[in-house]
Amino acid sequence: MPWYFAYGSNMHSGTLRGRRGIEYQHAVPARALGWRLVFDKPGLLPTGEGYANIIPDPAAETYGVLFAVSDDDLAHIDLTEGVLIGNYRRVETPVLALAEPTPTSTAFTLTSHRRKQGVLPSTRYMALLIEGAIEHDLPAEYIAYLRTVPARIESAVAAQLRPFVDTLMKRPKTG
Repeated sequence: MPWYFAYGSNMHSGTLRGRRGIEYQHAVPARALGWRLVFDKPGLLPTGEGYANIIPDPAAETYGVLFAVSDDDLAHIDLTEGVLIGNYRRVETPVLALAEPTPTSTAFTLTSHRRKQGVLPSTRYMALLIEGAIEHDLPAEYIAYLRTVPARIESAVAAQLRPFVDTLMKRPKTG
């Protein structure tokens, strides 16, 4: 069973389970070594908002959540995050669990070369990150940092597109 390291809105169970339909087996707070969190990733659709991304930085680390997922779940994450069209790329990275031991020292995560200066995440998006960090007991200092990230009110375009995007991201029920 692969491990997926989430650092953005996928840390929030409501996003991963609800919006994407991923039924993970375990969730463990963790940090990825050698990555810096930034919020300069433009969306696939032109909403004017920025999203979380990680960029290589040997002196940095990024907090997030390790999720034990199935191979099918990992493929669905790739599909809905746009890995197949170059929106993100999947990489394997060193991770350290903060809580219970995990049988892994590496996990798959997503990073993007698509970056745009001057974009800000929405307050709605940042609330999902903060709620996910709290839900999975990430360090209080990290949660405090997330609360200081400059953000903007969600754009009207993003709010109008959300129901459509939610439908596209949700895994169809089988059976």
